[in-house]
Amino acid sequence: MQLVVARIGRAHGIKGEVTVEVRTDEPELRLAPGAVLATEPSSVGPLTITTGRVHSGRLLLRFEGVSDRTAAEALRNTLLIAEVDPEEVPEDPEEFYDHQLIDLDVVTRDGTAVGRIREVSHLPYQDLLIVERPDGSEVMVPFVAEIVPEIDLEEQRAVIDPPPGLLDESQAEVASSREDS
Repeated sequence: MQLVVARIGRAHGIKGEVTVEVRTDEPELRLAPGAVLATEPSSVGPLTITTGRVHSGRLLLRFEGVSDRTAAEALRNTLLIAEVDPEEVPEDPEEFYDHQLIDLDVVTRDGTAVGRIREVSHLPYQDLLIVERPDGSEVMVPFVAEIVPEIDLEEQRAVIDPPPGLLDESQAEVASSREDS
């Protein structure tokens, strides 16, 4: 099974290093020197990591055969993809791979069916579960413990505790309004 583990950003310096946007909870495992990663677009790879370091809070990688800024800049926006055993699970019981979440049934705490997870969207500040409802519409559920308190892989379901308005806009609470001032 293939998992996207990072996206290459801009070149850093003149010796072929690039910044990467990490998309894995295990960068020390997936993005270690010696790792060979497939790419999207596939014509760019595979790429072999030769060095990695953190600089000013950003992960910088260097790849075999990429020795200058021009070559590094040509890799910008390339996705790095690792081959992972489908039976492998993260060490932390509170972490999940996307493939474990896709197709889970989503229910509220009281057992009301909401839909099924169709996609996991990785945003810079949090992940979203894209849930397809029985009527074909979609709802985006922030994947945070307060809203998704339980993932039960044996029962193949995700239990959510949605705030007012997440599932039904008519129940949304307005926190403040411009007219109040």
